[in-house]
Amino acid sequence: MTGTITHDPPHAAGGRQGGPLIVTEDTELLDDLLRLCAAAGATPEVHHSVPAVSAAPALSAGAGWPGGWEAAPLVLVGDDAARRVRGTTRRRGVVLVSRDQDDPGVWQRAVEIGADHVLVLPDGEQWLVDRIADVAEGVGRPALTVGVIGGRGGAGASTLACALAVTSAREGLRSLLVDADPLGGGLDVLLGGETAEGLRWPAFAASRGRVGGGALEESLPELHSLRVLSWDRGDCVAVPPPAVRAVLAAARRRGGTVVVDLPRRIDDGVAEVLAQLDVGLLVVPAELRAVAAAGRVAAAVGMVLRDLRVVTRGPYDSGLDDREVARLLGLPLAGEVPVESGLLRATDGKRPPGASARGPLARFCREFWDRALVETGGGAA
Repeated sequence: MTGTITHDPPHAAGGRQGGPLIVTEDTELLDDLLRLCAAAGATPEVHHSVPAVSAAPALSAGAGWPGGWEAAPLVLVGDDAARRVRGTTRRRGVVLVSRDQDDPGVWQRAVEIGADHVLVLPDGEQWLVDRIADVAEGVGRPALTVGVIGGRGGAGASTLACALAVTSAREGLRSLLVDADPLGGGLDVLLGGETAEGLRWPAFAASRGRVGGGALEESLPELHSLRVLSWDRGDCVAVPPPAVRAVLAAARRRGGTVVVDLPRRIDDGVAEVLAQLDVGLLVVPAELRAVAAAGRVAAAVGMVLRDLRVVTRGPYDSGLDDREVARLLGLPLAGEVPVESGLLRATDGKRPPGASARGPLARFCREFWDRALVETGGGAA
């Protein structure tokens, strides 16, 4: 069981931090908390009472941080220690932890020490692991996450997705390109990295609960200064929606940008991706049949994603221009993808889409990122 008292603790600044501060003399509770810290990849500091700023840890579990009560990124107070903590300087990020499911007094003690949250083990274990892992990873602003989807087959969505990711990486942002289409052939092929070492989607099919953001990033192939999560060329493996949710959430926690190449069919796994997008780009060739097909795609995507924008691609049918395409679809116009050699055909990967910084496609992508990062206030590397 968990319950919120006042507010959640603020996100930590980027970069790894120390683990949480644990205050308890209950040996059984301490064993549980140390186990959960280990599961979250964090090294805690353990004290029997509130530590002074310069105090060394009473039970050291590692290097940690020297700041005491006020500087710890997260404080876990055992219910046995609530009385000793009462009167301490109020701060955010305090969790009162109990092992007694039937004690109503825990809520009063939480209020007395200014705790943000009450947590009762074992029911609240997964929540606590997630929170500890957040502070261990130094979670800051989440990544600006952009999905690209074709209004019809052959619209050029995969190429635009690659170009956006390549451009983001060239601008110095932490960048991840995610291939959400198991039948698309693999974006690593488009980037020339089909033999690159690293994990593909099937490796995450059994993921449950939280996936570590740092571990995810380090496990993926690195191509053209960005990380790529694609599909292998083996048998098609279904990745359950909870695994999709966990992987994309881990990617977002790392900050920077995440670009997702989406299939046009919307299943449960794709719906999980759509729910985590900040912006969707619908690539529409300026042809009447393509606009009609894109309308059906937009209707399905729009049920989950609020911010869906049109990107048009010429040449234009008679009577159509970029604004008319956007008007017919009832969506805001994000721009017109410029004509560039290789935009609609696979490359050998040596010069992926958007690789030429002075090319029209790269300029389009750079201008898009400039606008989007300002709109969302994102872009932390």
